[in-house]
Amino acid sequence: MNRRLISAVATAVALLAHGAAFAQPTPVVQGPEVVADWFNDGQSFIEQGKALPVNNRRAKNVILFVGDGMGVSTITAARILEGQMKGKSGEENRLSFDRFPYTALSKTYSWDQQTSDSAPTMTAIATGYKAREGQLSVNHTTPRGECSAAVIEAKKVRSVLEEAADMGKSTGIVSTARITHATPAALYAHTAMRDWEADSNLPVTDINTGAPCRGADHAVKDIARQMIEVSPSVRKSLKVALGGGRTYFMPNTLMDPEYAKDKGRRLDGRDLTQEWVTTRSPYGRAAYAWNKAQFDAFEPDNHSYLLGLFEPSHAQYEADRANDPAGEPSLTEMTEKALRVLLKDPKGFFLHAEGGRIDHAHHAGNAKRALIDTIEFSNAIQRTVDVLKAAGALDDTLIIVTADHSHTFTIAGYPSRGNNILGLVREVPAKDGTPLKNSLDLNGKPFTTLAYTNGPGFRATGRPDLTNLDTTDLNFLQEATVPLASETHAGEDVAIYARGPKAHLVRGSMEQNWIFHVMMEALK
Repeated sequence: MNRRLISAVATAVALLAHGAAFAQPTPVVQGPEVVADWFNDGQSFIEQGKALPVNNRRAKNVILFVGDGMGVSTITAARILEGQMKGKSGEENRLSFDRFPYTALSKTYSWDQQTSDSAPTMTAIATGYKAREGQLSVNHTTPRGECSAAVIEAKKVRSVLEEAADMGKSTGIVSTARITHATPAALYAHTAMRDWEADSNLPVTDINTGAPCRGADHAVKDIARQMIEVSPSVRKSLKVALGGGRTYFMPNTLMDPEYAKDKGRRLDGRDLTQEWVTTRSPYGRAAYAWNKAQFDAFEPDNHSYLLGLFEPSHAQYEADRANDPAGEPSLTEMTEKALRVLLKDPKGFFLHAEGGRIDHAHHAGNAKRALIDTIEFSNAIQRTVDVLKAAGALDDTLIIVTADHSHTFTIAGYPSRGNNILGLVREVPAKDGTPLKNSLDLNGKPFTTLAYTNGPGFRATGRPDLTNLDTTDLNFLQEATVPLASETHAGEDVAIYARGPKAHLVRGSMEQNWIFHVMMEALK
C-alpha cells in the first residue's frame, strides 16, 4: 500500500468515525421518455448493425487498450457516474468504447489459476499462450522462481509487440502503473516472476537450484533492464514508453528528483534512464522526461524516442493528479503523445495503453477513484479515435479494448433510476410523487449501491449507520463482506470491444489468449 493510499484510508476511517451530514439529491431521469422512443431507438440500433461493413483489410496499425481490473460492473458503474457528472440520470450514458461495433466475453482463467493475476492474463493477451501465476511471457512449463537466463530463453513466448517490431513497425507502451508492472512488461520482458522489476528485487539464490541469482552473469535480467536491453528489432521499434516507476531505472546512489525521501532501487549502479537515451540515439533523437514540463516540451516532429517516468512508483490516480508536485500527464495526454510519435512511421505501429490504476483503487476498496480512472481510460480511447480520424488512419487501425481480469465489485440493491451511483440505495416509491427513502437492512441501517465481496472496507465493529455519511467522498471505502488488507480479483469473464480491420473476429465467448491471434491475423 503506497503513501497516498494510506492517507486515503486514514481519511475514510475519519469519515466513518465522525460522520458528515449528507443528503442525496432527488434523481433526475433523462433519456428517451416518449413511449415510442424506446422502440424507435431499438430499431435504429438494428439498422445501424445491418449497415456495418465487414472490414477484412490488413491492419496497418493495432492498438490494445487494457483497463486493468475493469470488469463489467466497473464499466457499468463508470458509465453511470460519467453520465451523472454530465447532469444526466446516468444509466443511458455510453463510454467511448461502448460505441464499438464488435464485442465478446473473455475467459480469464490462467494455466494454474481459476481467478488470475495480471501476469498470466496479460501474457495470454500479448502472446497467445495461457501462462502460470506471476509469470510473464514464458510458457507454462517454466519452473516457479526460475532464475536461469538460459532456461527463460528456452521457455519464452513472443509477444505481439515483438512480432510487430520484426515486421518493421514502430511500437509504444503507455501505462498509469509502473512501466515495469505486469501488464506493460508482458509485452517486452520474459521472466518467471513479475516482481523482479529491478535487480534489487531478484533473489540472492535460485529457489530451485540454490545457484547464485542476483548479480550472476547466467541469471535472468530484471524487467527494467530487459526494457533497455531488448532485441535489436525491439530496441529500434520501441519509440515511446510512458508511465511510472522511475526508481526501478535509477541507481540507489541517486535520489528521486521529485521526492526527497525516495531513491533509486538499482544495485548495479546503472542509470537506465540515461541508457535509454544513449542506446536509442543511433536511430533518432531520444529524450527522457520525468515531469509535465519536460513531457510538454517533447515535440514528436523533432524527436523519435521518448521515455517518460513520472513517479517513483505508480502514476497518480486521475482524481489526485492535479496535486502532483512536479505535474504529470494524464493517460489521455500520454496516449496522444505516443500516437503522434508512432503515426510518423509509414509502415504502421503497435501501441499498448493501460489504465493500470483502476485495479489499484479496487484493491484499496475505493470505488470512486477506480471509476474516475475508468472514465479517464475511456477519454483516452476517444482521443485516440479522434487523432486517428484526423490523421486519416482510423480505417487502417484495429483497436481492441479489454481487461485482464475483474474485481469483487458489486452493484446491488434496487436503487431508482438516476440514484447517485456512489450513494445510498433508494428504491422506487410505492406511490408516484412520494419522496424517495433510504432502503434499510434488517437492522434498520441504509447501505450503498456499490460494495465489495472482500477487502479493507470490512467494518470489524459491525455495519455503521451511513445515514449522515458522505459516501460520495473521494476517500470513502465501500463496505466489504470479508476482511482483507487488499481486495482480490474476481474470476468472471470480462468484456472485449473492437473496431477496425478484422474486428469482426472478436465474437461470442473467447479464450483470453485468442485476442493475440485476432491482432496477429489483422497485422499479417
